[in-house]
Amino acid sequence: MPHVTVVYSPGAREVIEQELDVPEGASVRDAVRESGLAAHYPELDGEAVVPGIWGRAVEWTQRVQALDRIELCRSLTVDPKIARRERFRQQGARATGLFARRRKGGKAGY
Repeated sequence: MPHVTVVYSPGAREVIEQELDVPEGASVRDAVRESGLAAHYPELDGEAVVPGIWGRAVEWTQRVQALDRIELCRSLTVDPKIARRERFRQQGARATGLFARRRKGGKAGY
């Protein structure tokens, strides 16, 4: 029986990690169902999350192997590039915020 880990983050700064043994030939969907997380989080049963194994997106029908880490990824609410741009805009000019304190002789932006 392969030993796998199922990881899900229902919200920010909240991670649920479940280790379990699954039967030979079990799929990602089988492992998630067997973990019991789908009972607490109904969105795991549908297509609301994207499964991955060790950070690579896979299909729900992908067979798991021993020591696989199955990660269930929520969709992004904000594009990371846009979020970074907004944070930088809120900081103001380059003379304030992150770039206000410079080491003596240091380059701008470091």
